[in-house]
Amino acid sequence: MAVVTDPQPPARTGPAASPDGGRRRVVAMAVWAVAFVAGWFAIGLPTDPAYAFVWIWAATVAWNSSRPWRSHLRFARDWVPVVLLLAAYNLSRGFADNGATPHAMELIVADRFLLGWATGGEVPTVWLQQHLYRPDVHWWDVLVSWVYFSHFVVTLAAAAVLWLRDRTRWAAYMRRWGFLCAAGLVTYFVYPAAPPWWAAQNGLLTEVARISTRGWKAFGMHGAGNLLNAGQIAANPVAAMPSLHTAFALFVVLFFLGATRRRWWPLLLAYPLAMTFTLVYSGEHYMIDVLVGWAYVGITFLVVGLAERWWATRRARSVPASAEPAAVTDGPAADRATPAAGPQVGRDAAADSAPVPADR
Repeated sequence: MAVVTDPQPPARTGPAASPDGGRRRVVAMAVWAVAFVAGWFAIGLPTDPAYAFVWIWAATVAWNSSRPWRSHLRFARDWVPVVLLLAAYNLSRGFADNGATPHAMELIVADRFLLGWATGGEVPTVWLQQHLYRPDVHWWDVLVSWVYFSHFVVTLAAAAVLWLRDRTRWAAYMRRWGFLCAAGLVTYFVYPAAPPWWAAQNGLLTEVARISTRGWKAFGMHGAGNLLNAGQIAANPVAAMPSLHTAFALFVVLFFLGATRRRWWPLLLAYPLAMTFTLVYSGEHYMIDVLVGWAYVGITFLVVGLAERWWATRRARSVPASAEPAAVTDGPAADRATPAAGPQVGRDAAADSAPVPADR
């Protein structure tokens, strides 16, 4: 009779943890931090997708410095297509206007309709700058610059953490992010729209300053926004609808919200709200851009979720019946699966063993 016991966990086959692994990680991360700050002052904050990828990859190498190089090269292999797609997205966005006059006046009308009752009939950007914008840099200008910069890093950094911890969730994250980027890009071509600072430059609004990067001057970091300022100059000015800045911020928060304790929800949800204030105050977006961006996030989760469920159902139906595992005929599992012999089984066995009379 087989004795059923709880199976023991398999023995660890990987390399044993190095006793100084923690110290090595601390040293590696310290070196990375020093190099990052040096690059920050010399070149600027990493707002270009390829440049940001280099720093994120270097951070994963430093964090897992004890792992073999093939593990780090696997990260690069999985991420190169993502970086190429982001670079193509940035380049193609610049052709969205096709030389046509962008939509602007209807966005102004929409913002006055939405919030004119609270701003005395002014566009929220104009009202905020009238009340908060001063020649000198204040603490909220510093906060605005950092929140604005976070758009270029947070989404990529969250994806990198998921890649290290859970490849399945990383794939789900990238599917949604890719869909959101594609939806925004298509809209830029179909409906090119200009931001508030462009409308002010063309006489559609009173004076609006573009102040998303001025906060770094408070720390003497005039070069911190070199890449960002260059990117703003080269960027397409008619990619305002929808606001993917706020869309990305809300997307990251909603993706992780279900796995986060409720007491942290207000802190997480404060991030897309801070991004909204940043973009409207700094002249980068209208409120209607923000609301449409949020709507795109909801559509993204709905469409991609339905597509994933459809694909899972389709795959389940396509599995042939022969793919079912064969019955176990030997070993303890077979002993557990075989019922104990009862009286009927005993009688059948006796009948089988009885001598068969010869034919007459």
